[in-house]
This record gives sequence, C-alpha cells and structure tokens, in this order.
Amino acid sequence: MMAQVQKVLVVVDMQNDFIDGSLGSIEAVKVTDNAAAKIKNFTGNIFATLDTHYQNYLDTAEGRKLPVEHCIYKTYGWRLHEKILNALYNKPYKTVEKETFGSTKLVKEIAKLKEKGEVEIELIGVCTDICVVSNALLLKANFPEMKISVDSSCCAGITPELHKAALQVMRSCQIDMIGQ
Repeated sequence: MMAQVQKVLVVVDMQNDFIDGSLGSIEAVKVTDNAAAKIKNFTGNIFATLDTHYQNYLDTAEGRKLPVEHCIYKTYGWRLHEKILNALYNKPYKTVEKETFGSTKLVKEIAKLKEKGEVEIELIGVCTDICVVSNALLLKANFPEMKISVDSSCCAGITPELHKAALQVMRSCQIDMIGQ
C-alpha cells in the first residue's frame, strides 16, 4: 500500500509590515483575502515564515541596503496579519522565524516530514520577488524531485512587474505555477 502524500502549505511572511505596514503595498493587501481563503481550505501541514529582525536592523547588511525598519521581533509589524491569523485558527501550523530571505530552518522542517514519506509543497505569500522566490528555490535545490508549486493568486511582489519576473524565474527552475 502506498503512503499518502503529505501536503505542505508554506505561508511566506504574511506579516503586518509586509501587508499594510512599513513595507506594505496595495498588491499585498489585495492578495491577503486570497491567502486567507487558501489557508482556511487547506488540509495538511502549514508552516508560516516570519521575517525576523532586531533593534540593530539598520546596522545589518540587509539594513544598509534596505534602510526601512520592518518585522522587528515581537512588534506589531512582525506579527502575522489578523486575516492570516484568523485563517490559521484551529489549524495545525508551525511558525518558522527567519533572519534572511530564505529559511534553512524551513528546509530542515520539510526534511523531517520527508523522512516519513512523500511531500508536496505549495507556497504563498510576500514578497514574490524576494522571500517567496528565495524559499521556493532553496526548497527546490534541497529537494529536486519534490513537487513544489506557487499559487500566484496568493502572492504579491514589490511591484507587479517584479512579481511577474519572479514567477518566470521560478517557472524556469521547474516550480509549478497555479492560481494564475
């Protein structure tokens, strides 16, 4: 008897600062309802990544290149958006704090699941052109045979053009696109 495929939803950085806070955008606000609906209807393992910075953010390499304080640990901007939290209510999910664009902690969590059988991953979130693409490519590099997809209707980039470019990069790296 074949083992059942473990479905995984990775909710990338759906935090207040990226939706309607210091680095928010109209596009991010628009996809939040789609992302919340996707979460509510999802059956399987859910990981929610949290971009996590500290008071010294402006002194970090990222802070020097992007001098906008955001997702400072335990602040309102760091927390998951209320619509996302409501969608996660009563769902089995785990948060994964990450201090950079892609998460090696997330890779380790997926590796643990893979030890138990086949895994399929779907990613949603923001920003398509930074953290979504970074995590998708990191997962693809570590699990080249795993089915990995991105629901573009639940993602937003810094600009619509960068969103589209990131989707094309992921497509080129054999990551499936859904929800277009």
